[in-house]
Amino acid sequence: MLDRCSFGVVAVESKASTPAGAAAELASVLPASGVAAVLVFVSPRYDPQRFAAEMRTRFVGIPVFGCTTAGEIALNGWDENSIVALAFSAADFDVTAHPILGLSNFRIEDHRAIGADLRHSFFRKGRNADGERCFGLLLIDGMCQREEVVLAAIHASLGHIPLVGGSAADGLRFDRSWVYFGGRAHTDAAVLLVFKTSLPFLIFSCDTCEPCAEKMVVTEADPDRRTVSELNAEPAAAEYSRMAGITDSVLDLAAFASHPVLVRIGDAYFARAIRRVDADGTLHFASAIDKGLVFTVATLRDPVDPTGNLFAQIQQEIGEVSLYIGFESVQRRMGVEHQCARDMSRLYRTHRVFGCNTYGELYGPMHMNGTLTGVAIGTPGRSRCADTKISEFARRVPRDS
Repeated sequence: MLDRCSFGVVAVESKASTPAGAAAELASVLPASGVAAVLVFVSPRYDPQRFAAEMRTRFVGIPVFGCTTAGEIALNGWDENSIVALAFSAADFDVTAHPILGLSNFRIEDHRAIGADLRHSFFRKGRNADGERCFGLLLIDGMCQREEVVLAAIHASLGHIPLVGGSAADGLRFDRSWVYFGGRAHTDAAVLLVFKTSLPFLIFSCDTCEPCAEKMVVTEADPDRRTVSELNAEPAAAEYSRMAGITDSVLDLAAFASHPVLVRIGDAYFARAIRRVDADGTLHFASAIDKGLVFTVATLRDPVDPTGNLFAQIQQEIGEVSLYIGFESVQRRMGVEHQCARDMSRLYRTHRVFGCNTYGELYGPMHMNGTLTGVAIGTPGRSRCADTKISEFARRVPRDS
């Protein structure tokens, strides 16, 4: 299936049953030349190394980047067991890639090497890393538990260049996720892509969580493992269930998705997704936690209207939008899918949103959960590019303390 509506970017979806069949289908419809890069969002049903090898043989001379998913945002909206591919025209985009290997040993001091490499890449191409014309896109192993330190380093190196991205996923297994670059699939790795474009663009992030009055304090935690064993000096799982009002449900991913918790940073709330619970009641989180952190219990709002309002405001900012590249939390999708799957898929299809469901969303220096984050690509005619976050209206942040 092929989307021909997007200026400068061609979107394709394949649901072929094998890696070879999928790569062949993508190659048969994507342009064979004049492509700066191909970005793929790949269901974990496909063997990652075999798919990478098949793409390597069919896209000679065209760099392919991507990640595995927990669901795809495809031509008809929410999907699964598919591959979404975006081909970026070389006439409209210049793409510089910076792979990062060995995330388990990554330290924030490594940002100096990243910054030097980025500057060298732009100097070698005779280009300037102009934040008004560039945006960064980071794909990172969603099981590495190093997103925060990697983001801090990269954000410091990029300067004024806005950054979005996502944590690669492994369906709902939370076992092993993969990032594609250099013709192979990698774990314990990330790839930073810097897009320079003449087209207008805008990065964005919005959520669907409504904070409630109930609060919990993390009284015992292991930040390195992202685990919480006590809340309010009580066993974590039992106290979470009590405060969230979960009385008759098994504590599984669906329950966690339907009963999110938030942390307050400044005037905004950000979700902290729970991945699983151990037999002893310890909760495993998808992003940074620490002892003393205050969780606010939240409810989920219907995302259709807030997301549609966001798209309308983006269009006011940059004019007609060619397409959106979206990174959406798997918890956000799971929490509301049974209520509004058809309406959300229609909204995504109408606005040409392509991307994937992730284990975490990246926005500037923030690693978040429970959001839809991404970049809107405009059409020629309006030269303004912006990195302004325009989704605060969707957060409904209370002014109490």
